Amino acid sequence: MKLFLFGHSYTGQALMRRLAPEGWSFAVTARDPSQAEALRAAGHEAVDPADRFRTADALADADAILISAPPTSTGCPGLESMVPALALAQAFPDWIGYLSTTGVYGDRGGRWVFEDSPLSAQSVEGARRVGAERDWRQVGRGMGLTVCAFRLPGIYGPGRSALDKLREGVARRPVKPGQVFGRCHVDDIAAGLAASIAAPRAGASYNLCDDEPAPSEEVTAYAARLLGMEPPPAVAWDAEPLSAGAARFWAENRRVSNARAKAELGWQPQYPSYREGLEAILKAGG
Repeated sequence: MKLFLFGHSYTGQALMRRLAPEGWSFAVTARDPSQAEALRAAGHEAVDPADRFRTADALADADAILISAPPTSTGCPGLESMVPALALAQAFPDWIGYLSTTGVYGDRGGRWVFEDSPLSAQSVEGARRVGAERDWRQVGRGMGLTVCAFRLPGIYGPGRSALDKLREGVARRPVKPGQVFGRCHVDDIAAGLAASIAAPRAGASYNLCDDEPAPSEEVTAYAARLLGMEPPPAVAWDAEPLSAGAARFWAENRRVSNARAKAELGWQPQYPSYREGLEAILKAGG
């Protein structure tokens, strides 16, 4: 079995680690020569997405495709590169997964959202994801391909968690009463993607998130406790001028249901909350 990854993302690498023991091989896009060399040194196929013929060759025998590159003002770069290559190769992979964001739901005032909730993205980035999801579904219908979208919350894991921020001395603990955020351990996301590859459904959307939306200050405080450190002092979320990204982050408050992924894919997060996830990262030396 072969997985083609458009984008060598943190999540994509976790999926590679999960599938490798099952004998999967991997082709990964790389525009930078040094990145391509590193991929080849690791035993993977490196593909320049600007080379349509090379991309078509790599896609010809791909069983699954994961698109993780973010959309730009002109749309999804994976769609622009890969659709002509898929047509050229006359390739029909069993599964195409598009990594989207729970930001497509916009602000819900802390209420629960589900995959069939209206999409009302409030940011440019979220709106671009809505458009990319729509475009990939149209490609799936037009080309007879099984395309699934995965709406992801904040992603954390080894090397990318509150533990790292505390160790680096850059953690803050802003507080906004009533505000919660969704998150998911990267290995749980990889497990959800693998479950969908094993049971693909054309046009499906899944929220892959843990069971417990929580305020960010609680996560930081718990991580500090695990490290035996004093947590950073609590401060008002708007005590300092906010960057554009931070302003978007704090403007949206929602709880995201993972019930569909559990029911359809038989998926259960190994880390149902940030507590189990952070404990596992620390135990593994992360």
